Amino acid sequence: MCLPPEKQRKSTAERQAIPHSALIFGDVLFFARDCYRDRSGWEREPDTGMPKSSSKLKILYSEGDAEVLASQAVSIQKAGHEVIQAVGRKAVEEALRRESFDLVVLGPTLTKNDRHHLPYMVKKCQNGTRVLVMHTDGERHPCVDANLDTGSRFEALLEKIAALQGSQAVLAK
Repeated sequence: MCLPPEKQRKSTAERQAIPHSALIFGDVLFFARDCYRDRSGWEREPDTGMPKSSSKLKILYSEGDAEVLASQAVSIQKAGHEVIQAVGRKAVEEALRRESFDLVVLGPTLTKNDRHHLPYMVKKCQNGTRVLVMHTDGERHPCVDANLDTGSRFEALLEKIAALQGSQAVLAK
């Protein structure tokens, strides 16, 4: 339905009166142009697919396999955390002596013996540090704060880290 130009023009009083729906749907409705998609600057930024954390954790990440360690550590760094890598038990113990960490992640390629003894070593060196074991061995371990099933998707690891980060913030208060 097309109206003549004189009927299409609105008076200043009509233009100043903002309908109630514009207050509610102001981010969707845009009155200066025909369509909300015509707005400049509304292009979406490319999504990385990983949630960014609001604050950065210092994470010690250990695996028994150096290739797995390198690929997974990059993904955790993209999520916004500082990651220190350690291959094997001795490297973890050395890193714990040198500096402190918010979280220690023990990967599934570590030996069962390492995944069992390293949480004790972490709590002995740094009592406030959280321990996440990426294997079901950690579910009944007294020094493990969280664990993941073997073969879980990587996003589940990031979700667990975020959950531990949230609980750590609560404990700090």
